[in-house]
Amino acid sequence: MKIQILIDNIAGCTNCNTNNSKDSKKLRAEWGLSALIEFNGKNVILDTGSSGKFAKNAKAMGIDLSKIDVGVLSHAHFDHANGMQSFFKANDHAPFYLRKAAIENCYHTHKIFCITYQEYIGIQRGTLKRYADRIRFAEGDEEILPGVFIVGHKDCVLNAEGRAAIGLRAHFAVKENGKFRTDSFDHEQSLVFDTPKGLFVMNSCSHGGADNIVKEIEATFPGKKIFALLGGFHLFRTPDKDVRKFAERLRDLDVQKIYTGHCTGDHAYEILHEVLGDRAEQLHTGMVIEV
Repeated sequence: MKIQILIDNIAGCTNCNTNNSKDSKKLRAEWGLSALIEFNGKNVILDTGSSGKFAKNAKAMGIDLSKIDVGVLSHAHFDHANGMQSFFKANDHAPFYLRKAAIENCYHTHKIFCITYQEYIGIQRGTLKRYADRIRFAEGDEEILPGVFIVGHKDCVLNAEGRAAIGLRAHFAVKENGKFRTDSFDHEQSLVFDTPKGLFVMNSCSHGGADNIVKEIEATFPGKKIFALLGGFHLFRTPDKDVRKFAERLRDLDVQKIYTGHCTGDHAYEILHEVLGDRAEQLHTGMVIEV
């Protein structure tokens, strides 16, 4: 299994460790995340960042997007979905899997003085209609390739009301039938690989809580050990004491490797690394992980 980070908040380069600087190429960074995973002879892309920059990075990294077999969208926010059109232009066949609830209706709520307004932060409008023949909507858990699964949130761990409480604190909303409600992240899903070392779980923002997601995967695959967790943990605005408590909960779940970036935030990562030690590694554009 090989994972290559096509884009993250932190910039990187190709061939950074070579002695010949002429071989190195600077890679672009942006607020977003995209990863390419090679697994059992198949290529999977998770998310596409917030623009087409991931595709330019892929080219610099020697990656042919036309060879990707399947795509997965972790959730319906722009910083993971807005490169989808660039992907579809580069690849004419790979299906792209979304949750059934992943539609163009996500907002961030702002309050200035006594006035509340909503900023659209969803999938670029028109994408789902324009590429309807490429998009697959999933409701339950689904094996999309041998040993590769997509898993949505489960009420047995944290119900919709609990997830909505998280959405309320983060000021996330969705618009349904002309009205706004707090986002309960029904549009979010995990991408899971069944490897010889154990399950490798990816969830790009972990809005439902990364510790809850680990428990969801444990409930979905009884008896299976979770080896690694990769994604953003949405901690960049979280008080230090709460980040530390979260890190301790994650440590107690005994996940062996944790790769995190994007919305985790640099300062929160420092706390995670302090608690988790070398189990935790920070993602960056161009990073290569081999399992």
